[in-house]
Amino acid sequence: MGQKVHPGAMRVGVIHDWKSNWYTGKKEYPQYLIEDIRIRDHIQGKLGHAGISDILIRKDKQRITVDIYTARPGIVIGKSGVEVDALRKELHAITQKNVHININEIKRPELDAKLVAQSIAEQLQNRVSFRRAMKRALASAVRSGAEGIRIQCGGRLGGGEMSRSESYSEGRVPLHTIRADIDYGFVEAKTTCGRIGVKVWINKGEIMPEGFEGNIGGKEQRLGEQDTRRRRGGVTEGLGASREAAVTASATARGSARCVSAVGPAVGRAARRPVRHGAAAAAARVRAPARPSRTTSSFRRPTSRPSRPKVPSSR
Repeated sequence: MGQKVHPGAMRVGVIHDWKSNWYTGKKEYPQYLIEDIRIRDHIQGKLGHAGISDILIRKDKQRITVDIYTARPGIVIGKSGVEVDALRKELHAITQKNVHININEIKRPELDAKLVAQSIAEQLQNRVSFRRAMKRALASAVRSGAEGIRIQCGGRLGGGEMSRSESYSEGRVPLHTIRADIDYGFVEAKTTCGRIGVKVWINKGEIMPEGFEGNIGGKEQRLGEQDTRRRRGGVTEGLGASREAAVTASATARGSARCVSAVGPAVGRAARRPVRHGAAAAAARVRAPARPSRTTSSFRRPTSRPSRPKVPSSR
């Protein structure tokens, strides 16, 4: 069986915060939880077409603060704030508390996993090819600066009889790296052939703790990157640089020792050789004829057998 963990829930308390912030006793806990669910369902049902990405809720004894993150704030606010006032009254009727609503605009919806999944689901409902929709979202996210993205669609893709799932990915999406800021979104497209699920993972980079200086200037310090850079002739740093220097020093020492051992006998023979002048020097410069090697034709062994003399037939 598949054992999958929500990327956002896995990082809560490390690099992500809770989406509902309140504290209560055991008796009031179920009431507060149901209240949160009703608030989220009401907002999603009323403003589902407004590109809502996230809803954060903060509660006190007599006040509820709701933060809505949307790509289309004009639709949520309405003309001169009519829609926000109506939503505030509806939430007050549900919770019987004072409700304060904050509208936050998402500047780059291409890097929000929930909005990307909603966009793909809307295209699938409009009978757009699922491959075209997935590749278009993939390219726009990478163009906007995402370090990695993965998209998966599952269901009766293309109206087929058998349901299947297909996925496209680009870049790095390290789900097991806790410091990696992975955004996850899931939306269902309601088509004439049935429901098609759309899952999106987007890697927005790594969130390091305050005061971390191990990755200065955005340069990788991993040994794998250092080895690749050394093989390509680049400059290494950190631990890889010390290892590189040690290897180079040992290789230089071995090479110099070989040169000394090879040059020594030759220098000794040159010192013992007598100095010649005039005709003696000219005669010494004349080379002696080269000694024939074993590969010449005079020393080559016959490879074929000698032909036998033909014997006349008795006929």
